[in-house]
Amino acid sequence: MGKNHDNKRIENGLINRLKNAIKGFGRGIFNFLRASGRFLTRRYTVVFVPYSEKRVYNLRITVYSIVCFFLVTAGILTGFFWNASSHNYSQRKLSEQENMASDLQTSLDLIRDETARMLAKSRDFQVALSNTLSAIGIENKLKIDQGSGGDLSNFFDFREIPDDLPRDVSGVRRFADFIEQAIDPLNDLGTIFKSQIALLTEIPSIWPVQGGRGQITMFFGQNINPFSGQYYIHKGIDICTFRAGDPVIATADGQVVTIEYAHDFGNYVIIQHKHGYYTRYAHLMSARARLGQWVQQGEVIGYIGNTGLSTGPHLHYEVHIGSDVVDPYKFMNIRSSIARQAR
Repeated sequence: MGKNHDNKRIENGLINRLKNAIKGFGRGIFNFLRASGRFLTRRYTVVFVPYSEKRVYNLRITVYSIVCFFLVTAGILTGFFWNASSHNYSQRKLSEQENMASDLQTSLDLIRDETARMLAKSRDFQVALSNTLSAIGIENKLKIDQGSGGDLSNFFDFREIPDDLPRDVSGVRRFADFIEQAIDPLNDLGTIFKSQIALLTEIPSIWPVQGGRGQITMFFGQNINPFSGQYYIHKGIDICTFRAGDPVIATADGQVVTIEYAHDFGNYVIIQHKHGYYTRYAHLMSARARLGQWVQQGEVIGYIGNTGLSTGPHLHYEVHIGSDVVDPYKFMNIRSSIARQAR
């Protein structure tokens, strides 16, 4: 019981202290407000005394009115500086936007110039493509604008462009239409070129010594036999590199059908190609290809030698079409002739 009584007494003491503190705080607030009210309602008289003998003016004001005056003045000044700061910020943002617009306009001008140049070059491409298609016999469905006007957007006339569309955009759209129409003809060109390349690998059309080395020492046709001194028909061409061992390559895709040695040809290789072509490579030091082997154009089949009836290391090269012997030199220039025509 004694312990509970002590706890009760402590609890009551804390409550009384809290009540006294609250009362003191409230009394202090009340006293502060009453003193503030007395201070704000305190009256003062401002006397305006003129230098001349005129009436003296008295102005009675309170502290409250003075405080209100200063608060209003401070609000006005704060609003003024706030508006001035906002105006300066707006001016800076406007200046930045103007600079961005200027940069954007410069970029648009560059794009417009490049678009104009692209359209100008595209007309040359259009004419060249049309001429190429006509030359190789592909039906030319591309339309070329023959107008004499200087408007670049009128270079192409494949379909109507709305009148309200910007000129540069309409020019680019016409160019896109032209490119779209050019896809099929270009695919046809690619097919033709692939077939030509395939054909050039199927017929003897390259130099028979690797790297294009050597020079022709005896051409096809009537020549003097170096052993008998009599005129005879030379059925191939002789290519000399002035040394033995240089690689000899197949001049077209085909199958090796003969690898033999003969008194006049020495070691020789015959390759059968498509379209009735045969090629012979004679006076070889040795053959690298095997009988029955399928070889590709440019593949090494042997090495220049001095076997058989030969006055020195060289390659005797022949081209046959069926049972006829033809001048190999005409076939060896096929690729270079096509390249010159392309230029």
